Amino acid sequence: MEKYEKLIFQILRGTSDANISFLDLVNLLQHFGFEMRIKGSHHIFRKKSVEEKPNLQKDGNKAKPYQVKQVRNIILKYRLGGKE
Repeated sequence: MEKYEKLIFQILRGTSDANISFLDLVNLLQHFGFEMRIKGSHHIFRKKSVEEKPNLQKDGNKAKPYQVKQVRNIILKYRLGGKE
């Protein structure tokens, strides 16, 4: 669980959005219970209790910074990532 806590802290800090691994972000959303659907290069996530549907694309092996910001807003709005 420590890996996810570090990643959540890095995302919430917001100082290194361009340096978040795409696979780490995908794994984090799946850890939060999002279902993933892939259409071309788009990785679309959805979860019943979350209105937004994050749509991620790779930028090399990193996630795109604006998409990291979208995930940060979802984490904050729905209070994801707390102790379970």
